[in-house]
Amino acid sequence: MPQLFHRSTNTLARLSIVIGVLLAGLVLGLLLEANRTPFVTRAYVAREQPVQFSHKHHVGDDGIDCRYCHTTVETTATAGMPPTKTCMNCHSQLFANSPYLEIVRDSWRLDRPIKWTRVHDLPDFVYFNHSIHVNKGVGCSTCHGRVDLMPLMWNVASLQMEWCLECHRNPENFIRPKSKITEMVWPPKEPDPKEFPNGWNQAVDGPRLVREYKIQPKDVMISCSTCHR
Repeated sequence: MPQLFHRSTNTLARLSIVIGVLLAGLVLGLLLEANRTPFVTRAYVAREQPVQFSHKHHVGDDGIDCRYCHTTVETTATAGMPPTKTCMNCHSQLFANSPYLEIVRDSWRLDRPIKWTRVHDLPDFVYFNHSIHVNKGVGCSTCHGRVDLMPLMWNVASLQMEWCLECHRNPENFIRPKSKITEMVWPPKEPDPKEFPNGWNQAVDGPRLVREYKIQPKDVMISCSTCHR
C-alpha cells in the first residue's frame, strides 16, 4: 500500500503537540498573572465614599488612634465600623455646619447608619478574625498599609491566599509588640531606648515574640481548616 503522508508529517505532528502544550502553559501563566493585577484585586484603587472621609487627615494629621473608631478590633472578628455618634463626638462642634458633613448630620437626626463602601472585602468562604491577629502582634499597617497617607481608602494588598500565606509561613518577619499595633511606621526608624534598650531587630525580636505570644506552629498556620471553615 503506498504511503499516504510524507515522512515530515510525523515531525509536524510532534511539533504541533509541543507548540500546543507551550501555548496552553503560556495562556495559563498569563491568566494567573492577570489574577494578581489591580484590575482583579483592586489594590491601590481608591474607593469613593458617601462622606469625604480622609484617613490622612484624621490619622496622619490629628493622630486619632485606629481603635477610637474601630472599637471592636481587639475583641471580635470584625474591626467594627464607627456609628454616627462617634463622628458627632467631634463634629457636633468642629465643622458643625460644613455641607460635606450633611450626610453625617442627617444620619444622626434620622438614626440611620451611613452606607460606607467596603474596601477590604474577603470572600465568604474565608474565615478572618481581627482580634486573633492584633492580639498576636499583627499591626494595622501590616495589612492595611499606611492609612495615615490615604485621603481616600484603598487596599495595598491583593488579599489573595498567597499573600496571607506569606505571613502565616513566616510570622516572625511581621510580628511586632502588641503595644505598637497601631503604629503606622514599623519597624521604627529610631526606636525609643527606654522601650527598646537594645534597639529593634526583626530577625531577633520577631522569633522572640512568636515564642512569647505562643503563635501556632507553621503546620497549623498553613492548614486549610485555619482559614476555610
